[in-house]
Amino acid sequence: MAPEHHKSRNTGSELGSFLRARRARVTPSDVGLPEGAGLRRTPGLRREELATLAGVSIDYYTRLERGRETHPSPSVLDALSAALLLGDAEVRHLRELAACAARGAAAAPPADVLARTVDPGLQLLLDSMRPYPAHIVSRTMDLIATNPGGLRLMAGLEDWPQGQRNIVRYVFLHPTARVLFDDWENQIRGCVARLRALSGIEPDAPDLTDLVEELLAKSPDFVRLWERYDVKGHSHGTKTFHHPEAGTFTFGYHSLQPDGTSGQRLVAYHVAPGTPEYDVMVRLDREPVPAG
Repeated sequence: MAPEHHKSRNTGSELGSFLRARRARVTPSDVGLPEGAGLRRTPGLRREELATLAGVSIDYYTRLERGRETHPSPSVLDALSAALLLGDAEVRHLRELAACAARGAAAAPPADVLARTVDPGLQLLLDSMRPYPAHIVSRTMDLIATNPGGLRLMAGLEDWPQGQRNIVRYVFLHPTARVLFDDWENQIRGCVARLRALSGIEPDAPDLTDLVEELLAKSPDFVRLWERYDVKGHSHGTKTFHHPEAGTFTFGYHSLQPDGTSGQRLVAYHVAPGTPEYDVMVRLDREPVPAG
């Protein structure tokens, strides 16, 4: 399957794309339907099967998938969510897509969307968190502020010019990333999910389209995951690293979105003081960080 083109899309087609992608992920047995005789040409549910489960006509559902119906009611969205077995994050995304479709063509992103300015208070917070690694990323995961450990943790990222330092670009394209993350596949899924969720509601935002088109051209793994249309990222948990300088260790992490920052996120790592992992943090914090 050829990668989808990313520019000049309307919000109705984004709603349809999401519905098609999720329909392909649900099998008849998942929802208690018989598989039926013969070979199924459609992965997942057929349109008529989903329409029946959601209590809408096949004609109405087809118009939804084709972007011709852009005002589904809340009750229809609830029925589709249940039929597609959507999780909470996916339900929220479906509602956002429907709201965008009802407003018509996607509006141009606000002027501050492309801003890479970090509030001085947030920079002070990063500095005060040392030796705990922490960094701030833009909504498209450009690395826009960091303390020393927050940069050194992403081994090799400091070798890239400042303007190229993007966490999604790093996990897909930097040769160190595949061995750095113990669960690299899970990491790339989370990165794509965040971009997919943003793409659905602002498909023509320049900061997003440029990054997505680069990765579609350079990474078959990105193409594979982009076509799945997952929209659920990861906001907290643990990560195990195989760091070329600091060895193997596991850190906890939280990803938070400060208010008033145009989608910027603060990502901070933590362990208990007095542990071997804390000693690793101290080492990463004291390593010299080359200038960008």
